[in-house]
Amino acid sequence: MKLKVIIHDAEEGGFWAEVPSIPGCVAQGDTFDELLASIYDAVEGCLSIDLQDIDLSGNGRVMEIAV
Repeated sequence: MKLKVIIHDAEEGGFWAEVPSIPGCVAQGDTFDELLASIYDAVEGCLSIDLQDIDLSGNGRVMEIAV
């Protein structure tokens, strides 16, 4: 999967980034390397779900896909 990430210079120094295709998915870092690590974590967190909160009654099932 490839996602577009918009990177901004933070007013207080460092950087912050947003992922327009995932509303609310943002990250920040003091250095560019910190920002990259942080945005990967943010995307993973925004796209992950807790299966305990999903009702799979009936014939529902969970499937993973790669896009």
